[in-house]
Amino acid sequence: MSIAIALSAILGVVCVVLVALPYLREPEPVSDELEEMTPERQRRLALAEERDRALSALKEIEADHRAGRVSDEDYRASIGELRREAASALRALDGENGKV
Repeated sequence: MSIAIALSAILGVVCVVLVALPYLREPEPVSDELEEMTPERQRRLALAEERDRALSALKEIEADHRAGRVSDEDYRASIGELRREAASALRALDGENGKV
């Protein structure tokens, strides 16, 4: 009976080690080199950054206007250009998405 318990314990340890082994190994990277950005990906990134800047500026000026830190005249003078920039970047991104 003690031999059966010992064999069961050994079998249990072997099973645990076999199951845990893939999780204990250090993962091997496919490559250490960073992926080069193609000109198309660089353009998409630039457009996304332009869009994000314009939308962030819109959000900020609208919050400042609501808080009373920006006058109505200044708000009207700058909001149109910011909206055009954001719309232009969005259209360009949509055009790029259509190509893919």
